[in-house]
Amino acid sequence: MTGPLSTAEIREKYLQFFQSKRHLHLPSYSTIAPDPTTLFTVAGMQPFKEQFMGAPAVFDGTASKRVTTAQKCVRVGDIENVGRTRRHLSLFEMMGNFSFGDYFKKDAIHWAWEFLTSPEWMGMDGSKLYVTIYEDDDEAFMHWTQEIGIDPSHVHRFGADENFWPADAPKEGPNGPCGPCSEIFYDRGPKYGDDSWADYAETRESARFLEIWNLVFPQFDRQEPLPDGTPVLKNLPFKNIDTGMGLERVASVVQDVPDFYSNDVFLPIIQKVAELSGQPYEGEVSVSHRVVAEHIRSVSMVVADGSVPSNTGRGYVVRKILRRACRHAYLLGLREPSLYKLVPLVAERMGDAYPELRENLPKIEATVKAEEESFLRTLEGGIQRLGKLLTGLEKGATLSGNDAFILYDTYGFPVDLTKEIAEEYGISVDEAGYAESLENAQNLARAGSKYGKSELFGGNQEALDGLSPTEFVGYDHLQADGEVVALVGAGERLEHLPAGSEATVVLSRTPFYAEGGGEVGDTGRLEWDGGMGVVRDTRKTPQGVFLHDVLIESGELKEGMSVRGVVSGERQAIQRHHTATHLLQSALRAVLGSGVQQKGSLVAADRLRFDFSHGAALSAEEIAAVETLVSRWVSANFPVTWQEMPIAEAKAAGATALFGEKYGETVRVVRVGGNVDYAGQPVSSMELCGGAHVTRTGDIGAFVILSDENVAAGVRRVEALAGEQATAWVRERLSGAARAAALLNTSPDGLEARVTGLQAQLKAADKDMAAVRRQLAEAQMGGGTGSAAQTRDLGGFKVATLKLAGIEGNDLRAAADKLLDQSGADMVVLAGDKGLVVKATKDAVTRGAHAGQLIGKLAAASGGKGGGRPDMAQAGVTDADAALGALETAF
Repeated sequence: MTGPLSTAEIREKYLQFFQSKRHLHLPSYSTIAPDPTTLFTVAGMQPFKEQFMGAPAVFDGTASKRVTTAQKCVRVGDIENVGRTRRHLSLFEMMGNFSFGDYFKKDAIHWAWEFLTSPEWMGMDGSKLYVTIYEDDDEAFMHWTQEIGIDPSHVHRFGADENFWPADAPKEGPNGPCGPCSEIFYDRGPKYGDDSWADYAETRESARFLEIWNLVFPQFDRQEPLPDGTPVLKNLPFKNIDTGMGLERVASVVQDVPDFYSNDVFLPIIQKVAELSGQPYEGEVSVSHRVVAEHIRSVSMVVADGSVPSNTGRGYVVRKILRRACRHAYLLGLREPSLYKLVPLVAERMGDAYPELRENLPKIEATVKAEEESFLRTLEGGIQRLGKLLTGLEKGATLSGNDAFILYDTYGFPVDLTKEIAEEYGISVDEAGYAESLENAQNLARAGSKYGKSELFGGNQEALDGLSPTEFVGYDHLQADGEVVALVGAGERLEHLPAGSEATVVLSRTPFYAEGGGEVGDTGRLEWDGGMGVVRDTRKTPQGVFLHDVLIESGELKEGMSVRGVVSGERQAIQRHHTATHLLQSALRAVLGSGVQQKGSLVAADRLRFDFSHGAALSAEEIAAVETLVSRWVSANFPVTWQEMPIAEAKAAGATALFGEKYGETVRVVRVGGNVDYAGQPVSSMELCGGAHVTRTGDIGAFVILSDENVAAGVRRVEALAGEQATAWVRERLSGAARAAALLNTSPDGLEARVTGLQAQLKAADKDMAAVRRQLAEAQMGGGTGSAAQTRDLGGFKVATLKLAGIEGNDLRAAADKLLDQSGADMVVLAGDKGLVVKATKDAVTRGAHAGQLIGKLAAASGGKGGGRPDMAQAGVTDADAALGALETAF
């Protein structure tokens, strides 16, 4: 009664294996990137960047040079391939084992082989494993062939473009840690392709040979080449190990399924998509089913970590993923919000490993549903826009590919739907032109989301070399004229940007604040004679060059043109939240003590987030005290001023600095021009800060703290709202309380007493119902004798079976315990209307019985799934009679 390992079991086995090798198991870090080099966590090693660079390997007080994780990663550079190929995902799990100056190649290679081939772990056939190594890495070749014993014909040597990290680092850079790598492939056999391992050496592509593991050996410090171009690779002070095993890839091998979408995590979601849409799933041709399933898993995970759909930065990517899922749901015929109904399946399949999915389930469902509703409204706008375009054309004409692409990019309008509507007008669509516009946009977008390991360590910026720092005037002006000094996309300088394209624009002078200090980058628009572009985000390089992410809506933008930058109205809300963050920090230090130190922040138009050092949850009284202090500053309407001064003078004046932040000799100090009282002591606010702020505290308006939660050992996170966002939140809560009170025939003031009374009634009713269910179960079992059960000998065990009507969940498990005691059987199989429970005695387990394996077969016969321990297992079923009827063949 054995079957292939589930994805969850593979994940757990990996972590257990490396724990047995004295690795410290750390939980997955958030999908929100731990550093500003990327929007999301894109690799298992990214959270350990500092340790790879030499920082002490100490985690929550525990020192360990060996670490293992199951890290959730997000990459969207090739999002258009998700659902269309077997191997592209926007979210994947990277199993990693890392060494910070401890073990090196030999142990990494031996342990990877042991985990994959040992019957105790994955039990793969070693003859089906193949490896690639760097062309000069004789040490790795020796470990693989002489110690592991792999056939030398199973080893390919490749150059630095394939088997060096970062790729081509010796010649191309960047400077810093680098080293060779060795990749492990599994031969899936001729049913997945008729190519050979020798063919892979030529093509570097295969459906048959699947890469499942990458062992990276960072051992060199790449420095500036010699004048003649000779690479300079010096040995690092200590050698590291960074390895990654793709969990979804290994699961597809172990479960022998053709692709990720057929594994035990994705298939139930796809089946639900088919049920909701009424469209059957037919494998690779059912692209829309696959896109919806993959994207809802991805979005569920990132929203659980705190990301929300928006028009900028990380939120823009979340919205892009979710709206792509919405488009494909629409193509499946779903005209009402439906994707949110899939979120519980994601939590069910992955919630054990990532409990934040279950903890935030209502929030994720609400976020997805709201975005679906918004998308459907936007889609209606696209229909109206398309109608205007088509009525302006004669029958038999062709709609331009660029118009079709703008409908897709602006309104999320699928080109298939555009073609369908156009046909009703007797008009065709220039599909080749659409494909060209889409490819151009993808190439440009790919440059903005190129997540390679080189970028994690400060990849080169050749396209920006030689540019002077941008003149920033945004503290005083929200509109400013400037010259276009560079257009950059795909790592290259561009000559022009046509309508519908997206790239990075560098201006000589800008009013747009660049993301920094926790404050999001400004959005807005660029205007010029004959054209306009939308600024979606603003960042800057360490050299002070401001980078504007711009989508060209109309006209053409060229280098040297004069443009006007106009910051969006969101800046005012951002300024309110930023100044409120300063006041919040001062209030927290006053109420909780000087031990409060800032650990991070987010300042956006819709909210603020503040992370700080503190060892306990805030009490209701402490939260109220903090809110009161901030409100006192707001009511006093103090002026907010800023000035530049030497850092020594700023610190001497008592300005608060971010711990660990590197400041120059001259700093910008933001000061609130008045104190408030707390417990008889004056409280002030003065911080080193380069962000945008209101001019008076009264401009902040209302202020309310939404939540206080733990995000790491000794680190708390407060989320809050200011201004109109705070007022709207309070008004919605008051309206909600009024609606709830009306439903309970009371007033808002009497709501608490009314709910308390109803809870008492419900508790009493539940107690009565539990007693009734117990009596019902006992009656159906023969009045406490178990005589109603059918008992028979199966597989050498005495098995008692019974179906109970109206009994489920805990009551079904309790009834199974009683039946096992009463019947004298070795195993009992008890079915409810929708549930199944199997229990076995200790003696039966000793003799080989396994409840979890048995229930898996019974559940499969009834269209369900289940599992559990050898002594107890349970499953959900759709046909209990079919499950019981499969007993004879299950043994």
